[in-house]
Amino acid sequence: MRLFHWAHGDILQKDQPPKPGRPRRKRPASTPPRSPNSKPEKTAQEYEQTTKRRGELSELAFIFKATSLGFHVSKPYGDSERYDFILDTGRRLLRIQIKSTTTMFCGLYRINAHRRTNHGSIPYQPNEVDFLIAHVIPEDAWFILPIAEIQDRTSVLFPPRNHPRKRAHFAAYREAWRLLREP
Repeated sequence: MRLFHWAHGDILQKDQPPKPGRPRRKRPASTPPRSPNSKPEKTAQEYEQTTKRRGELSELAFIFKATSLGFHVSKPYGDSERYDFILDTGRRLLRIQIKSTTTMFCGLYRINAHRRTNHGSIPYQPNEVDFLIAHVIPEDAWFILPIAEIQDRTSVLFPPRNHPRKRAHFAAYREAWRLLREP
């Protein structure tokens, strides 16, 4: 059986000693015991499921909010489009991408404003999406961003409600549902 030795890029045979001058890494005898109050760390799959579930809940919250404001909401079949919803304003159809966050970075809420490919993160473009709508879950706040405002960004920061810098760059987009009604 062949094993790849990550630290040095060597392929080793099972139970073969490492080459001279390259000590084999030792495994710790045991992991330190957890305190009874500490939470177990999530695996990558558990974290992804939590993030995905949070996104699904924000999509449901968006449907409720948008329909309560008089918009008609449609969901495209499948998961292949760059947008999550089509919003009918009565005058036009808009492609909407929903993002949600509970994460703060330097005192501001952060969302990812991109899609992933095999080549990395790609910002959304105006030919793919019309609006990115961010749901800040802890405040149940919505930021309505025309994609043209953020087309070159892969992440966006939003101020909390009582942030001392009221003029933070994207603060003006908080609850800006009127932008969806403009021609």
